[in-house]
Amino acid sequence: MEKTQTPKTLREAMVYFSDPKRCLDYAVARRWPDGVTCPTCGSKAVHFLANQLRWKCSEKHAKRQFSVKVGTIFEDSPIGLDKWIPAMWLLANCKNGISSYELGRDLGVTQRTAWFMLHRIRYAMQTGSLMTLGGGGKTVEVDETWIGGSARMMNRKQRGRHRGVGKTGKYAVSGKAIVLGMLERGGHVATKVVPNVQRDTLLPEVVRHVKAGTEVHTDENSAYFGLVGPRYDHRIVNHAVTYVDGKVHTNGVENFWSLLKRGIRGTYVSVEPFHLFRYLDEQAFRFNERGGTDGERFAEVLGSVTDRRLPYKQLTAQPGT
Repeated sequence: MEKTQTPKTLREAMVYFSDPKRCLDYAVARRWPDGVTCPTCGSKAVHFLANQLRWKCSEKHAKRQFSVKVGTIFEDSPIGLDKWIPAMWLLANCKNGISSYELGRDLGVTQRTAWFMLHRIRYAMQTGSLMTLGGGGKTVEVDETWIGGSARMMNRKQRGRHRGVGKTGKYAVSGKAIVLGMLERGGHVATKVVPNVQRDTLLPEVVRHVKAGTEVHTDENSAYFGLVGPRYDHRIVNHAVTYVDGKVHTNGVENFWSLLKRGIRGTYVSVEPFHLFRYLDEQAFRFNERGGTDGERFAEVLGSVTDRRLPYKQLTAQPGT
């Protein structure tokens, strides 16, 4: 198998990427298909230091030496690419995700290290904020859901986090977070954690992600009534009466909610509200790339690692700090 080719199965990937040098060649070919360039000055006048597995730039500047990890989600990580790449393959292709405990056992690293690796990979999967849907006679389904446990299932400390917060506050009194989803039929999905289900919150998100002239399907939530007008062809299905009215329904986005909650409840079990958007990015990526092969999804993630750094201090910082 050539260094520019991608393995097609997990077995092929584990065998192929077991060699650190082969991992390096593959990552270099993906990051610099036209030849290695200095990430600091952009110069192609570089030479490879074989004993250090890094390059040295011929130009005179402070950061003359660099590795393939510089400027990517791998930067400052002591973990080798022979472990990073299988982790990326597993997260990109396991339909219900993979827990940090399981990944840690598979790779021979600690649970804390595996948790950090997974969040960095989720950062490379992040595309929701840039996505636009609809247009050209397409249909977009819009719906919201609640993620989290019930207050009666929490201990006193957990309930204290949500005490005094109403349903329209940052998180519901039950401890549930609210997620808005927009799904283009036969296409992509965009998701976002929202503070409430009021019109002033939901409508701007729909306008931001859905092109004008799109047929938009929602349930009977009155917050969406503001979509009526020349910008959108708004169709409503009343779930108190039926779930499908001809071609009008929100079953597609509700199927996505089912996939999302299956992964959270079955694999991750407990997700902090301020990390929820990262798990949304993960599930949305797999859903949006569902038409590709395992190897294609993996290559898509690896192609998005550049210019995305996520330091541990930033990842673990509480909201508002």
